[in-house]
Amino acid sequence: MRLVLEKRERRLKRMSLLIPLFSFILSLLIGAIVLAASKADPIQAYVAMAKGAFGNARRFQYTLVEALPLLICGLSVGIAFRLRFWNIGAEGQFVWGAIGVTWVIQFWTFLPDPLLLPAGILVGMIAGALWAGIPGVLKAYWAVDETLTTLMLNYVAIGVAEYLYIKAWKAPKGILGTPEFPEFTQLSQVWGKVHSGVFIALALVVVLWFLLYKTTWGFELNMIGKNPVAARYQGVSIEKSIVIALLISGAIAGLAGSLNTVAITHRLTRGVNAGYGFTGIIIAWMSNLNPFASIIVAIVMASLTTGADALQIAMKLPESMGAVLQGLVLIPLLAGSVFHDYHLKLIREEE
Repeated sequence: MRLVLEKRERRLKRMSLLIPLFSFILSLLIGAIVLAASKADPIQAYVAMAKGAFGNARRFQYTLVEALPLLICGLSVGIAFRLRFWNIGAEGQFVWGAIGVTWVIQFWTFLPDPLLLPAGILVGMIAGALWAGIPGVLKAYWAVDETLTTLMLNYVAIGVAEYLYIKAWKAPKGILGTPEFPEFTQLSQVWGKVHSGVFIALALVVVLWFLLYKTTWGFELNMIGKNPVAARYQGVSIEKSIVIALLISGAIAGLAGSLNTVAITHRLTRGVNAGYGFTGIIIAWMSNLNPFASIIVAIVMASLTTGADALQIAMKLPESMGAVLQGLVLIPLLAGSVFHDYHLKLIREEE
């Protein structure tokens, strides 16, 4: 007898919840093994991380602030993933969002003060959209593999940002990064460290849910991802859909970079490539590309980062352990995603 993967006749709705849940539990078990190998008690480590992320109001605020760019980046790549377009470039598009908003606030002095912030965010979104549009066009019209192009363009964007904040746009007097943004261009805080970008992120969740699940455009994206031949037969322009979806995906990632810059760093500086775009891939997969589920997943993933500080203090573990645990989430998740479309079947040799 042997086990084989057999394609499901139809997707089961309950599997959309159970597969990410079991995948996350498995990732915690793998993480426990890694923690034990590091001579740390896994239970104590997870408790310390939970307290570090949610132990009081201030820690919860930091977790929410960390979750916001993760949520928006997860929404960004989720749009592309519906097409089975593997956008690994949200990190670079995020960086271009930060570059765009910095350019406007630092150099567009001809604008009235109240317009600088919205104009900067808009330009950041346009920059992210155009950067995503490059691999979108290459894939749509020349069938160039998007995994390679989106990944490599990340490092180009990071290199451009480093050149700008180290040399071209560097603040005077040896300060690393560009000059600090004026106070009137910084997002206001609504609850402790939580800034008003939270309202933009939540509104984006609602809008994307409506577009993806209640409109013809969302139906066409889903059709292209599942069966591009049938989509073309129904008259759907696959090339046009890919380009439009990638422009929107890049614009959302650019929005994440813009908001994080005007709300947190208040300048373009080192750390702009903090890995939010890459973590967004995990969030999109764990949420099964559902915008509302992305909220919960983003908070969980953010807690692994903010809770890592507690690991460093209480357990004497390196801060990088949080990044390791985040990466371990992806492995079971990718393996488990197979079971959305397939199930295990026991076959006798005579069969």
